[in-house]
Amino acid sequence: MEGANSSSLEAFILMGISDYPQLEMIFFVAILISYLLTVLGNSTIILLSHLDARLHTPMYFFLSHLSSVDLAVTTSCIPQMLINLWGPDKTISYGGCVTQLYVFLWLEATEGILLVVMAFDRYVAVCRPLHYTIIMNPRLCWLLAAIAWLCGLCNSVIQSTFTVQLPLCGHQKVDNFLCEVPAMIKMACGDTTLNEAVLNGVCTFFIAIPLSIILISYCNIAQAVLKIRSVEGQRKAFNTCLSHLIVVFLFYGSAMYGYLLPAKTSNQDQGKFISLFYTVVTPMVNPLIYTLRNKVVRGALRRLLRKGREVG
Repeated sequence: MEGANSSSLEAFILMGISDYPQLEMIFFVAILISYLLTVLGNSTIILLSHLDARLHTPMYFFLSHLSSVDLAVTTSCIPQMLINLWGPDKTISYGGCVTQLYVFLWLEATEGILLVVMAFDRYVAVCRPLHYTIIMNPRLCWLLAAIAWLCGLCNSVIQSTFTVQLPLCGHQKVDNFLCEVPAMIKMACGDTTLNEAVLNGVCTFFIAIPLSIILISYCNIAQAVLKIRSVEGQRKAFNTCLSHLIVVFLFYGSAMYGYLLPAKTSNQDQGKFISLFYTVVTPMVNPLIYTLRNKVVRGALRRLLRKGREVG
């Protein structure tokens, strides 16, 4: 997209499901409802984590960062999706597409690293309970959160820089709901070997390695839980970790399909709907998973609602 190639492009066309116009209004309503639930759920978690003293712990500190990322991911993509689904105009400006690309890659990689950090937090809580408060001190928590955000930024700079240099030869149609690396590579008219190598290398680093670390952490956690003599203690530890594991598999499962296997995916529609899954569905269900299975968060929400009624 550099040089004459980029200067001649003022906008891109996000195809979405334009091949099935009869479904656009259904998708519009479904995505709008999902977005509203995402904003409500993640904003609630962020608010509770800051207002309720019982949630001033490392676990909820990282959970509030995860909710912030989910909120930002959806806001960077969904409003444009809704605009394109509402009417015949499917365009996004060149600057808007590039901005969306940078922001989306930054936030998605940040979420992946945050999930690793949360797995480490659970490992320390279960396997080193007597040293938990010493190890997971506020300084380390802020440092780990900062590392997650900086790693995400590095991922964005690397992948986006290579992507915006793709030769497009005037091609404007992005066969996706958003400006995303695999879709941009597929619309290029030149040699994309380097871009695919960078994509595979960076995604292996930000997907395969973090997922391996998480699985190793939870293997150690499982061994520690089985050593707990109390059945109630085992159940509590299991429930605390299960919510995080569900989120991990939702995020990394869709990310692996969307980024590590794009060249092997012959059905482009599947790739588009996977993109829709980790930009719309996952950010919406994350707060539901954590709140529905977490008595502490439910209790904090009840206290907040009770205070609201008393003030009213």
